[in-house]
Amino acid sequence: MTRRPKVLAIVQAGGQGARMDVLTRERAKPALPYAGQYQLVDFGMSSLAHSGVTDVWLSVQYLASSLHKHVAAGRPWDLDRTRGGLQWLPPEEGSGSASQSGFSEGNGDDLYRNLDAIRNFGADVVLVLSADQVFSLDLRDVVDQHLDNGSSCTIVTTEVSRSQAAAKAVVELGAGGVVTGLDYKPEDPQTSTIAAEIFAYHPSRLAAALEDLRAERVDAADGDDSGIGDFGEHLIPRLVEDGSVHAFALPGYWRDLGTPSDYLAAHRDLLAGRVDVFDDPEWPILTRWPELPAAHVRRSATVEHSVVSAGADIAGTVVGSVIGPGVRVAKGAVVQDSVVFAQTVVEAGAEVRGAVVDSRCTIARGARVGETPPGSRVGDDRLVLVGRDSRVARGAVVAPGARLEPGSTA
Repeated sequence: MTRRPKVLAIVQAGGQGARMDVLTRERAKPALPYAGQYQLVDFGMSSLAHSGVTDVWLSVQYLASSLHKHVAAGRPWDLDRTRGGLQWLPPEEGSGSASQSGFSEGNGDDLYRNLDAIRNFGADVVLVLSADQVFSLDLRDVVDQHLDNGSSCTIVTTEVSRSQAAAKAVVELGAGGVVTGLDYKPEDPQTSTIAAEIFAYHPSRLAAALEDLRAERVDAADGDDSGIGDFGEHLIPRLVEDGSVHAFALPGYWRDLGTPSDYLAAHRDLLAGRVDVFDDPEWPILTRWPELPAAHVRRSATVEHSVVSAGADIAGTVVGSVIGPGVRVAKGAVVQDSVVFAQTVVEAGAEVRGAVVDSRCTIARGARVGETPPGSRVGDDRLVLVGRDSRVARGAVVAPGARLEPGSTA
């Protein structure tokens, strides 16, 4: 019987996610909802579960409590087990060559801080995934190619526009899929191939590269910072130097939801049928489902080109929008080109256009949030964000591009 390789997966839940503004003031970015009833953390965890990876470490740097109820002990992905399963990696102080106090300063630094534990695990392959991207992938194929090629690192790649590539790690490829260079957030990208923040590492080569970088960059480090930073700054370029880093092209949909405009764009992709991650009934996205009845669309409602989640009660007009669990849209209210999170109420005569409205908000009678110009969609600079537990008062107007902090009143 052929032994499957021993795989350790590290899912990096990231830091504060400040670019998401008011939406991540009180939650970790992987706890953001997507497609109504899912959370971003579900996508990486589901691919790992379907790929048979049963040792998963979740590295949480910011507001871990916002993930606890949903992730729990890994039950949605069958990771609540006696041997292996899900292990949380909160920031902590410790001793040893790879230990420092406080929070990590980038995803490469995060691996360095957990290097002793990675060594002790004794994996054949270390998979590292970001927890805030929408994708679906059989990671067994990545592991098999990685081992067949004898790679120090395998980078899962995807294609984006040149303008999007400027904010990512651009991958340069040679013959046979060998990675010949990695340009991190270039001003003028020379290719549209980027790293999808899914990696397979050879454990000992990863450890050697991290130790070497730490030794070289100790003078550049600040306090507890190792100086290693994000993977694209030093770690991957160092591994590329030995000529044994290879690319694996992700075959389906991928999007990093790192900014509010990306977040809304990913939901527009969903409504346009460009998101294929939910298409395979044999490979479902696993999640903790809300304990709510089916949605109720009333006689007075108009719902077009939208997703309506469990427990929603729609009596008004919903167009080109994603409605979260338990949302109520009253008769005469309008929601257009927007994403509305769970348990929010849009009262009679209120309008929500070109906005992302967080959970448990109230948009009172006659209020107007944002705008959608006739015949077009709201631009990025005019997208409205309404923080959790906020209230827009009766008849109030929230201008395009506004941000309401959580718990505020307009």
